[in-house]
This record gives sequence, C-alpha cells and structure tokens, in this order.
Amino acid sequence: MAKMSQTKELAVPTEDPDPLGKDPSEEPPSSRTALAKVLTVKEHLRRKKEYSGLIPLSEKSLRFLCDHYPQATPEDWSNWQWQLQNSICTADKLQNFLRLSYPEILAMSQSRAGLPLRITPYFASLLDREDAEQPMRRCVVPVSSEFVTCPGESPDPLGEDHQSPVPGLVHRYPDRVLFLTTGFCSTYCRYCTRSRMVGNTTKFRVSVKQWDQAIAYIDATPSVRDVLLSGGDPLTLMDSQLDYLLTRIKAIPHVEMVRIGTKVPAVLPQRITSKLLKTLKKHQPLWLSIHFTHPDELTPETSAACNQLADAGVPLGSQTVLLKGINDDVETMRRLFQGLLKIRVRPYYLYQCDPILGSGHFRTSVQRGIDMIQGLRGHTSGYAVPHYVVDAPGGGGKIPLLPEYYQGTQHGQIVLKNFEGRLFRYPDVQS
Repeated sequence: MAKMSQTKELAVPTEDPDPLGKDPSEEPPSSRTALAKVLTVKEHLRRKKEYSGLIPLSEKSLRFLCDHYPQATPEDWSNWQWQLQNSICTADKLQNFLRLSYPEILAMSQSRAGLPLRITPYFASLLDREDAEQPMRRCVVPVSSEFVTCPGESPDPLGEDHQSPVPGLVHRYPDRVLFLTTGFCSTYCRYCTRSRMVGNTTKFRVSVKQWDQAIAYIDATPSVRDVLLSGGDPLTLMDSQLDYLLTRIKAIPHVEMVRIGTKVPAVLPQRITSKLLKTLKKHQPLWLSIHFTHPDELTPETSAACNQLADAGVPLGSQTVLLKGINDDVETMRRLFQGLLKIRVRPYYLYQCDPILGSGHFRTSVQRGIDMIQGLRGHTSGYAVPHYVVDAPGGGGKIPLLPEYYQGTQHGQIVLKNFEGRLFRYPDVQS
C-alpha cells in the first residue's frame, strides 16, 4: 500500500487543537493597542469608512458594536478570534443583550450538564432583545423544554458511537467516513445532533494524536474515497491545523474528495480571511457544506463570506434542519433557499430533526417535511429544492423522502402526478 511519504516535511501542530488559543498573526488589534478608548457612534462611522477588511461591517453590526462593546474597534469586531474571545457563554452575560423569558431563565438555572451556551457577538447582534419566540433566538438560547425527554429520543440517535472504528471517526457508508476534528463550535445550536459531545472537553477531547489515528485508519482502508471533516466545526481550527489535516488526508492515494461541514459563514463570517481562503484553495478540490437555518441569517457579512469562498473556487452547498415554528413553512424555506442561490450556495439537504434528548419542541412531523418539498417543487427553481432526508436512528444512514409523484402503472404506462396534482401518463418500455 502506498504510504504518505510526501508529508514528511509537514509541520505537525505543536499543540492540541484549541480554538481559543492565540495565533500572533490573528490576534485582535485592540489587544495589541496600549490604550483603548471609548468611541462615539460618529467616530465608529468614520472608522468604518477607513475599514478595508475582507468581510464588510453592516450598519446593524456597527450599532451593536457601539452599544455593547464601546471600547472595541471595527477592526476588533471583524477579527474572528476577538469574536470567539468575547462570545456570550453565561446567563449573566446574555442578560446584557436580551430580556430573558421565564423558560430561558429556568433552563440556564439548571445544574444539569447539557449543551453549553455559546453565541458570537456577531450572531447576538441578529437576535431580538424582546421576542423569545424569534426564530434566530430559539435556535441558540436554551429553554426549559430541553430538559423534557420524549419517547424515542437518545443521546446518540444516529448510532455514531457504535460505528466508530477509531476515536473521532465514523465509518457508516462503504466509501465514506465522518472525521470529527474538534468538539468546539463558535455558536451552539440547541438542536445539535452531537450535543452529547460538542463543548464537552471531559468526554470528548480531540488531540493531534487522535487525528493521526484517524488518518492512519483512512490510509489503511482503500474503500474510503470520500472524507467529511466535521465536529464541532472544523473552521474554528487554526489555519495551520486545517492545513495539516488537509495535507495529510489529500496525500492518501485512494481519497478522491474531501468535504468540510460548517456553520461558520452564518455565525462567524469574520473567520473567512484571506489566509483561510489561501489554505482552502491550496487543497482543491474541496467542498463546503454550510448549515443554514433561516433567511435572516443571510446578512451582508454572510453573503460576503460565501461569495469569497465561491471566488476561491470552493463549491458551496447548504444543509438545513426542519424546525417547528422556526422554518417549517414554505414561504420561509423559499426565501432561504432562493436567497442562498443568490450568494452561490446550492441547497442540498433538508434534514428531519434528529431525536436527540430534549428535541421534542423542535421536531415536526415527517409529513410536514414532505409537504414542504411539495410546496417548493414546481414553485421555485429546481436548484432551490433540496433533498428531504431522515437520518435513520441506529445508524441506518440518510433516507430520502419525496411526495408521491409516481402513482404506479396502468395499461403499460406509468402514471405520474405533477406539482399541481394533475395526472399524466408516460409510455413505459420493458427493460
């Protein structure tokens, strides 16, 4: 078997993956400034005109910055590590931005260990201060319903832990593996499939040694042609760490494609830097699957991040989870998927919400998902209609679900129902 001799000169990361670790080249500007000063809105507006970062600073972000981080500069706000270091991780901090509802207060007063709270300042700027039912807010702020377990729910509903030949690697399909690169996300979605492990450094701690074990397994398994880097969120790793992983994996002869699953462009668009783009471009072909939930995520910052990635030659697809009261109406989904196409992101999957513990308040009926596809097909561009899938509990993999367009056969012809409900006949032949 061919070995990866071409990677001998590759620098091994000196430390285990630490998304909050400091890289001097990425250190927030204000931490390098001896004297920070409080800036007025007028001064911020002047500074904004001078700002020339890769990702624009929208008026909404600027106002939020002035109101809540008066000592920070536009350059700080646009630095992804500043965003991580200033993320909202406690109820006390969150109350500075939102008027918390009773279910939210109750959830955050629980002593039970659960999915941590983490919201980037950027994403916090998109949340409604007063409305606890705002879709964006419901996605990231815990509520007491998370502690109610419904029948059929499980900490690991997809059976990933039982299909893991080495730590941090899931081998479910014959030719593909899921590589869990980190347990950290910049913002935690409350319906996360891997809530059992993300943010839990005691139960799930990733190291370079663990990465190397996973890479060795891929190298020794010729049937693997497709590697999906996920987590956590791989784009919270340092550029040097991403480069290490991609270089090692790409050097394996039988690996044909590498994908990255991320929500970073929607919750931390500032992470899309020229240095990151250079790293990703170096390892083409490379595919990016971005987790989008609601059209309100399609801000000037997110649009710029996606367009920069597309300009770097990275094909972009979206993965959306169907969520009750958040995006489970056709018009919301149409606005999301059509908006994604405008920023060169192809809607790929619409997922039925996985039955993780405490997910009952998020899950719709499966029929609702089928109705969503029926409401989209024929009423928008085909590119804007994703595959609706259920990731089968117990490790059965993704199973697509469609409205009943095929009605059977009659007199040697197949009977088809179109998007309007009208029946048509197609002259079939015997194969």
